[in-house]
Amino acid sequence: MDTHYDVVVIGGGQAGLATSFHLTEAKCNHVVLERNRVGERWRTERWDSFTLVTPNSWNRLPGFPYDGDDPEGFLSREEVIAYLEEYVERFDLPVRVGVEVTAVRSDSAGFIIETTDGTYEAANVVVATGSFQEPRIPDITDEVPTAVHQLHSSEYTNPDALPEGPVLVVGSSQSGAQIASELHDCVRDVYLSVSSAPKLPRRYRGRDVGHWLEMMGGFQTTVDDLESPAARFAPSAYVSGKDGGREIDLLELADDGMTLLGRVVGVEDGRIHLADDVEENLRNAYRFYVELVEGIEQFLETADMDAPEPEFTLPAPDEIAVESVPELDLAAANVRSIVWATGYQADFSWIESVDRDEFGYPMHRRGVTDTPGLYFVGLHWLYTRGSGLLYGVGEDARYVVEHLIERLESTKSRP
Repeated sequence: MDTHYDVVVIGGGQAGLATSFHLTEAKCNHVVLERNRVGERWRTERWDSFTLVTPNSWNRLPGFPYDGDDPEGFLSREEVIAYLEEYVERFDLPVRVGVEVTAVRSDSAGFIIETTDGTYEAANVVVATGSFQEPRIPDITDEVPTAVHQLHSSEYTNPDALPEGPVLVVGSSQSGAQIASELHDCVRDVYLSVSSAPKLPRRYRGRDVGHWLEMMGGFQTTVDDLESPAARFAPSAYVSGKDGGREIDLLELADDGMTLLGRVVGVEDGRIHLADDVEENLRNAYRFYVELVEGIEQFLETADMDAPEPEFTLPAPDEIAVESVPELDLAAANVRSIVWATGYQADFSWIESVDRDEFGYPMHRRGVTDTPGLYFVGLHWLYTRGSGLLYGVGEDARYVVEHLIERLESTKSRP
């Protein structure tokens, strides 16, 4: 088996496959190493009813844009997996599955890649493992009574897999809001600890909100436009692609019986201690919603575009009033399960040759690091808002491969 390549790509998700497409087009000798199966995180870290929240027309892996009959729909988990598998087959991408990379280190000839399948050598390495490798689980979980079943959102599959009884969902970003909504639909008593995640409309003036954001240039916003590096990790706005796409309105869910709580700040003697911030978080979430819609209105006026009349009246964020409680007694509320929708954290400790910033994120410029031959694709906010999505990862992969090919040609032309 050949173990020396011009390029080794690490990761068989959309980022690694998009990179492989461009390398294949350039006739570059490379291999993609995937520790499990193609698109593994879509298979094992998404719940059963999961769907994308971006429209199908946004599925634009290079050379293979969506061409189905439901451009306004939202791919299910199984359809995303099928899309990635077909991509590999259609372009005959050189993917080796079941090969886990355990370490990457540089040497005089390039890089040594240690794997469960032996040692590989490469002149260049593209890391396409995504941004968030490890679930972020608060230390306070150790203080929760053992009778309460706990799991991270990446382990959640469906309501029937949880013990009977009320459920506490911690975190109201994309995963938390959608999981809480699903549990509520299944007539579970749900307690939702509301974070600072903003709220999105699903549709407005006859179009999906994603199309408005695209037309307004929202997904072309670059990392250089952010107020600070920390802004890369702001909670994602919540909306759903389930049932053809729908809005998630936490206030409506509360009116229908869901209990909204402040942020979890501690656990003691079976009681969850809560911050007095649920009202503030909800008001901010709805302010974001209103400001986005007002931005669409301004865009329509500036562009002199016609659009259907608004379908709804905008909420008044400052009028939102929600009672806040200081704690939740798990036993008294009969809470049997806690879903920690608390996000993920990066782990690039296995790469010897990369400098990392204060957030543990690799230092780079559009995926190009200061270590010659070491690249990244698929990171959240690698360059634009769309960098980590099927929508934008192809452009980042193209840029990195162009840089990489130029480096290869330069290296090979040296005497």
